[in-house]
Amino acid sequence: MTQINVAEGALAPAKIDEAIPFQIDGLDARGRAVLLGPALTQILGRHDYPEPVARLLGEMVVLTVLLGTSLKFSGKMIIQTQTDGPVSLLVVDFVAPDAIRAYARFDADKVAEHVSSGKTQPSEMLGKGLLALTLDQGEYMNRYQGMVTLDGSSLEEIARNYFRQSEQIPTEVRMAVGKLTERSEDGAVRTTWRAGGILTQFLPESEDRIRQRDLHPGDVPEGAELPSMDIDDDDAWAEVKALMGTIDDKELLDEQLGAHGVLYRLFHEPGVRVFDGQGVVDRCSCSRDKVANVLKSFSAEQREQSAENGKISIVCEFCSAAYSFAPDEVD
Repeated sequence: MTQINVAEGALAPAKIDEAIPFQIDGLDARGRAVLLGPALTQILGRHDYPEPVARLLGEMVVLTVLLGTSLKFSGKMIIQTQTDGPVSLLVVDFVAPDAIRAYARFDADKVAEHVSSGKTQPSEMLGKGLLALTLDQGEYMNRYQGMVTLDGSSLEEIARNYFRQSEQIPTEVRMAVGKLTERSEDGAVRTTWRAGGILTQFLPESEDRIRQRDLHPGDVPEGAELPSMDIDDDDAWAEVKALMGTIDDKELLDEQLGAHGVLYRLFHEPGVRVFDGQGVVDRCSCSRDKVANVLKSFSAEQREQSAENGKISIVCEFCSAAYSFAPDEVD
């Protein structure tokens, strides 16, 4: 894996739709940064979502890319929310190493009510419910699933809570989604989307920090106090969080700055190394054969009831591809 030290004047050209792994040796932290453009525009553009729904799904896509591009196996990561808010369902699939697809289910009337009353923050659109993260390593491997309660927090805070509860890894994440509308000379309106994100995790490897983390009360001399195990008290992690808190949405979405520029701006003083990026593409995994296999699991009566004008029509919720079958095709 190629690595470079990010230094002013030696930045690689900014790339869109590519996740960049990085490591901050001086602070025992590592993570990923990404700037999405065409892939996200294609995902959001084919469904004509209301803007608050599109922004929310865009954040979920960024989060899934930041996590999915770290997979070390050929499998799938699925992040899904089920809530009582106007946006009742968000689903994002990432198939290693590079394919992303996503869709949202929402109540149009409730979304319109929230828009008219100015309640369009992600936490207000989601409401309360659950977020599930599923890792599928293939047919002969057990699935792993972790869950976290959605209590009205932002997706950033939800991600922090998930790693704190399920993985016990201190995690900081920042995400932003932006919409750009342009009018061509012939009057046509063209909408494009940008979304940026950076996820940093504290994974100490130094002997001193590992020794403190693994220290047992029986190892402490009698009468002495056990050192605090609160990771937030660690100066290195406190510095990472403080630096992450200085990044703003405009910087995360700046195509000229790019992921490398953001990393330099944040971590050039402690020193940051970046590694080969992983490209991301909008690609659905549906196919006519897969849909036919699903229909074969239905009874003949169910297929007959699903037919209209002698055809069973199925539309993929992710990519909007339409498939049509005669009932006897899947007998």
